[in-house]
Amino acid sequence: MQTLLLFFFCCFGLSLVFVEGVQSVQQYEELSTLLLIRSSLVDPSNQLEGWRMPRNASENQSPHCNWTGIWCNSKGFVERLDLSNMNLTGNVSDHIQDLHSLSFLNFSCNGFDSSLPRALGTLTSLKTIDVSQNNFVGSFPTGLGMASGLTSVNASSNNFSGYLPEDLGNATSLESLDFRGSFFEGSIPGSFKNLQKLKFLGLSGNNLTGRIPREIGQLASLETIILGYNEFEGEIPEEIGNLTNLRYLDLAVGSLSGQIPAELGRLKQLTTVYLYKNNFTGQIPPELGDATLLVFLDLSDNQISGEIPVELAELKNLQLLNLMRNQLKGTIPTKLGELTKLEVLELWKNFLTGPLPQNLGQNSPLQWLDVSSNSLSGEIPPGLCHSGNLTKLILFNNSFSGPIPMSLSTCESLVRVRMQNNLISGTIPAGLGSLPMLQRLELANNNLTGQIPDDIGLSTSLSFIDVSGNHLQSSLPYSILSIPSLQIFMASNNNLEGQIPDQFQDCPSLTLLDLSSNHLSGKIPESIASCEKLVNLNLQNNQFTEEIPKAISTMPTLAILDLSNNSLVGRIPENFGNSPALETLNLSFNKLEGPVPSNGMLTTINPNDLVGNAGLCGGILPPCSPASSASKQQQNLRVKHVIIGFIVGISIVLSLGIAFFTGRLIYKRWYLYNSFFYDWFNNSNKAWPWTLVAFQRISFTSSDIIACIMESNIIGMGGTGIVYKAEAYRPHATVAVKKLWRTERDIENGDDLFREVNLLGRLRHRNIVRLLGYIHNETDVLMVYEYMPNGNLGTALHEYGYALKVGEKSDIYSFGVVLLELLTGKMPLDPAFGESVDIVEWVRRKIRNNRALEEALDHSIAGHCKDVQEEMLLVLRIAILCTAKLPKDRPSMRDVITMLGEAKPRRKSICHNGVQNPSKERPIFSNSPVIGLL
Repeated sequence: MQTLLLFFFCCFGLSLVFVEGVQSVQQYEELSTLLLIRSSLVDPSNQLEGWRMPRNASENQSPHCNWTGIWCNSKGFVERLDLSNMNLTGNVSDHIQDLHSLSFLNFSCNGFDSSLPRALGTLTSLKTIDVSQNNFVGSFPTGLGMASGLTSVNASSNNFSGYLPEDLGNATSLESLDFRGSFFEGSIPGSFKNLQKLKFLGLSGNNLTGRIPREIGQLASLETIILGYNEFEGEIPEEIGNLTNLRYLDLAVGSLSGQIPAELGRLKQLTTVYLYKNNFTGQIPPELGDATLLVFLDLSDNQISGEIPVELAELKNLQLLNLMRNQLKGTIPTKLGELTKLEVLELWKNFLTGPLPQNLGQNSPLQWLDVSSNSLSGEIPPGLCHSGNLTKLILFNNSFSGPIPMSLSTCESLVRVRMQNNLISGTIPAGLGSLPMLQRLELANNNLTGQIPDDIGLSTSLSFIDVSGNHLQSSLPYSILSIPSLQIFMASNNNLEGQIPDQFQDCPSLTLLDLSSNHLSGKIPESIASCEKLVNLNLQNNQFTEEIPKAISTMPTLAILDLSNNSLVGRIPENFGNSPALETLNLSFNKLEGPVPSNGMLTTINPNDLVGNAGLCGGILPPCSPASSASKQQQNLRVKHVIIGFIVGISIVLSLGIAFFTGRLIYKRWYLYNSFFYDWFNNSNKAWPWTLVAFQRISFTSSDIIACIMESNIIGMGGTGIVYKAEAYRPHATVAVKKLWRTERDIENGDDLFREVNLLGRLRHRNIVRLLGYIHNETDVLMVYEYMPNGNLGTALHEYGYALKVGEKSDIYSFGVVLLELLTGKMPLDPAFGESVDIVEWVRRKIRNNRALEEALDHSIAGHCKDVQEEMLLVLRIAILCTAKLPKDRPSMRDVITMLGEAKPRRKSICHNGVQNPSKERPIFSNSPVIGLL
């Protein structure tokens, strides 16, 4: 018996030694596994510097359990691996599958841009895995559905692609599943209906398609659903009303349609509903008023119609109500003013009528009110800032009337006040300038009277002031132009009088000053030149006198200067034409005199911008002569000799008449012998004489041009006219002349043409032929262009639609051509197009011949990147619209900007070396990169 007992204890002891030995071996293997994992990582911050093989492993059998990011269980095996926020990159090693006891894995908030190892799916002991906030690519590993204890998967904010893992539907213990912000595609797996314990489902910001499955209504534990920023379509399933624990619902930014389900009103725990930027129609269900715990409700950017349900006033916890950019009509429910927690109310761009609730803001901490672009009327509620929290008050483009509430002048939280384009009357309340945070004050186009309060000039925060289009009187506050933060000040179209305050020394930020159409007088202050950032100065239509300050010509950023319709005297400052940035100058209708300086932009200025100054001469105007500088006494002397002049004049007229008819006969026979031009000249006989209008200084006369209009000089012909080469001598000059075909209707609308051609004369672009001037009589117009010896001039003139209606539509055409240049990488008259073919016709031919438009794109930009090509094609179609043959078919610039903003594919790609990387596709969250390119 003693022997057997001794044998038993020996065996037991040996087994313990054996087990401990096995555990020691396994622990050593895990240590080796961790070192292998470490070897595949890039650790620039040396966070894992302590991960080293110990010198004497026998002293501590589990030394790795003390390493950074490692936690072991009671048996010394790795249970938790947390390498989050360590700035790690590189690869996650396949050896991670050898950590058999691992239940918690966290690689979040690093810089990994590789794929996750498939071996990750073999870690069936995992309870939590977090790889969020990285750049992992490829598909998410399958196999984790076998981890029966798995409760949380967070793979958000990565670049995963492919389909959502179907097998995760087998992990029935899952409570949180977060795949937001990657590039997953396909539909939501049907197996997810098995996740009865799921509380959080986050799939937003992917490329998921299809319908939201009705089976989602079976996930009774769901508290949070975030599926926005995908491509889901169809209606919201009414079964969503079964999710009685649901608190947060985000389906924003997608293609969902149909009506908003009334079943949402059954969700008594619901606090947040975001359905904005979809295609929902119908009315807002009144049943939403039953979800009494709602705090945030955003249904904006849809096609919802009908009225705002009064039942929404039952949402006593509501803090945010956004219904803007819909088709809502009717009045705003008065009871909304009784919501005691309302902070944000945005109803802009609808068809709402009637007044605002007069108690709005009286009972709530209102911070942001925007009801702009409706048809609202009535007075502005007086208690909007009763709580002292109002930051933004935006009411523009309505029919509000009555005074500006005095209470706003003490609302120290205000940042923006935008009330332009209403019927507001009364005076501007004193005190607005004392508000410490007010940055923007827009009161334009109302019926305001009185004066601009002096305290406005004492503001330390205002950067934008617009009080134009009112009936303001008196003078400008003395210090209003020395507000240190002021960038834009507009007070045009008022009844302001007096002088401009000479306080420009302290205007470091002023970029635009518009005081046009007032009754301001006196001298333009010399100190205005100290505004080094001023770009636009408009003082037209006032009563300014004395000379133009010479210092204005030295302003480094001034691009637009309008001093027209004043009483300025003296000469144009000599260096005006050399002003560093000046592009547009209008000095018309003043009392300026003397020679126009022949330098800089004054050599190409439109004569219409100098008209109305009888004393100006030289430069682009007719040469100065002794007669132009004669004194008033000399003019009176001429009057005394009028009788003698009359007699002499009759003799001269008779002589000139004889010479005229003789000259015409010679002219016809010498220059107009050609039958084609002879017929045209006979038809135009009644329109004699010709008038030359030049847009810059030229060395030829109208006679020089007319003499060259003959068949032998034709260099091009098109549907809008004939192009001639014209050479003038004394001195030698070569120009191109386009004779426009004009119908009777065109002749009747001649004034429109001349106004538009004058505008055209100001256009300057490296790829646009410069218009030097034009010659006209009652029926015909000859356009004079610079001559292009190395190009097809006829094609060039036709290309930019110069013979068509000029103005906004021709600017659109030119903009379209520039777009085509950017997209194709080609010049407007590339030799590859062929003879008489421009870039517009080249693209049109590809359309007519059913050729793929991708051929037209610049492959150095598009390469083989499918979605970059898609985006470029969208912009190409906009360019084609801009270059339509008929001006009426071209969009407005506002429409062009809108289309460019929307010219983006459903997905974008990140391509390397011109090759598309499908793992880098992501939904659009920002403006098109083509817009940045432009």
